[in-house]
Amino acid sequence: MGTELVMVALGGAWLWLLVWFLFAKIFFYQRVKWHRKDAVKKSKDVTLGYVHEKLAPILPNFPYNYKDLTFLGKWVDYVVFDWLNEGNLKQIVFLEIKSGWSRMNKNEKAIKTVVDARRVRHEVMRIQKTT
Repeated sequence: MGTELVMVALGGAWLWLLVWFLFAKIFFYQRVKWHRKDAVKKSKDVTLGYVHEKLAPILPNFPYNYKDLTFLGKWVDYVVFDWLNEGNLKQIVFLEIKSGWSRMNKNEKAIKTVVDARRVRHEVMRIQKTT
């Protein structure tokens, strides 16, 4: 009787271990699957954002002449020299293009704060010739 009890206990322990292992495997598989889907979605959103940045200037309702744009792409998408192409510069605009629900990141917000506070200046740097 004692041996049978030990065998039943061992069988129950193995069964419990097997059930726990299968549950854990299914749970973590689903979790990894969700993270992969999320990563793919975010990657597509970022890629689509880059496409929108490039295509925005050719859209019919874009407010600036594409000839007045200089693409930067990092922290600020474009610097707009409004009407410079016509010889009558009216303003300089730091243009950030967003699509969907995207928001400005920390660096973009810092740039906006500095520009809004008018802490912007123009400098000329001269490189000396070496002989």
